Amino acid sequence: MIRRIIQIDEEKCNGCGICASACHEGAIGMINGKAKLLRDDYCDGLGDCLPTCPTKAISFVEREAIAYDEKAVLEHMQKKEKPTPISTDSQLGQWPCQIKLVPVNAPYFDDAKLLIAADCSAYAYAKMHDDFMRGKITLIGCPKLDQVDYSEKLTQIIQNNAIQSVTIVRMEVPCCGGLELATKKALQISGKFIPWQVATISMDGRLLE
Repeated sequence: MIRRIIQIDEEKCNGCGICASACHEGAIGMINGKAKLLRDDYCDGLGDCLPTCPTKAISFVEREAIAYDEKAVLEHMQKKEKPTPISTDSQLGQWPCQIKLVPVNAPYFDDAKLLIAADCSAYAYAKMHDDFMRGKITLIGCPKLDQVDYSEKLTQIIQNNAIQSVTIVRMEVPCCGGLELATKKALQISGKFIPWQVATISMDGRLLE
């Protein structure tokens, strides 16, 4: 069906995330630092997000789109708002945890599952310990604050130890790309085939798929 629906101009979007907070249906999410229309059937076409955008990146268009699904939106929002029990036990398996401070060779790296996380991620994502840190050796850093390329040290850690897997947890903001790139570079230089994955956390604390 042809109906009115929002359109987001990525060139104009500055990644502030205000529109995502203003959308009561959860139709807008932040992905890689930019606002995205996640699902057509979540957008009611009323445009609560339009006046909140400081760069005028959002507009209405008439296009082919599936109908607004109020029931799906309700289920989606209830799922988001449903509280999840969070463990009060710390899952930090070693100290120190800063990439700059951790030794290259340490017993806890032997057969370890490695978590390389942005400093901000644990503050933004409430279930960081349960969902990501449990059973892993955690290394944290911020390339913007440290102003350093972590790839050399991460390469040494991966080359000198039996690492089982690598998980990267970053924020959706562009500066976190440096952490992801450094880890990927280290994996490539190491010459080892190690399973790896990237998880991105939104500025409002959601795990982006």
